[in-house]
Amino acid sequence: MTNFHTDFIAFAVEQKVLRFGEFTTKAGRQSPYFFNAGLFYTGTALSRLADFYVKAINDSGIEFDLLFGPAYKGISLAAAIAISFAKEGREVPFSYNRKEAKDHGEGGHLVGAPVKGRVLIVDDVISAGTSVRESYDMINKAGATPVGVVTALDRMERGLGLLSAAQEVKETLGIPVMSIANLDDLLAYLKEDAQLANFAEKTLAYRQQYGVKS
Repeated sequence: MTNFHTDFIAFAVEQKVLRFGEFTTKAGRQSPYFFNAGLFYTGTALSRLADFYVKAINDSGIEFDLLFGPAYKGISLAAAIAISFAKEGREVPFSYNRKEAKDHGEGGHLVGAPVKGRVLIVDDVISAGTSVRESYDMINKAGATPVGVVTALDRMERGLGLLSAAQEVKETLGIPVMSIANLDDLLAYLKEDAQLANFAEKTLAYRQQYGVKS
């Protein structure tokens, strides 16, 4: 395993961001794994995470002019990813939103670079897709064009219907959704790790029960 997708899975396990056991999801499902991006909370971890985002973005081939991070987790992600791009020699502006509009100073919901041109939304995961839709509307209202969404992990899990949250976003908003890694990458990693072989079987069973097509 030499690709950045499974390298990211290994990194998430190392940081204890990705854990294995018995967890109950918001949908009430019993999951054999749990991913909490909020545990990337050190400078070193956030820097490495941002580097993985840059690899995924470059790999996607999507052309963009601005990064947009939805409040709250998306704010630090957008900033860190912009710094990672700068290390590669590319100056990428970023912007983010406030949860509540500011009525003094510069005012408004949006902070950072002017929201214009082609905008790439960055977030940790897509659960119900609510923050992505809100970001999409704010970007459009500002006169810019949303061109895609990038997340850390795609669980590839059905929502209320037959589609995953990421697939629903793509279908309803018409923009691509990519991730650093997905459930298939996780399965590939688990199958190569003898200590986690038991969870490979459980995760595959979970994938077969709740997963969507690649």
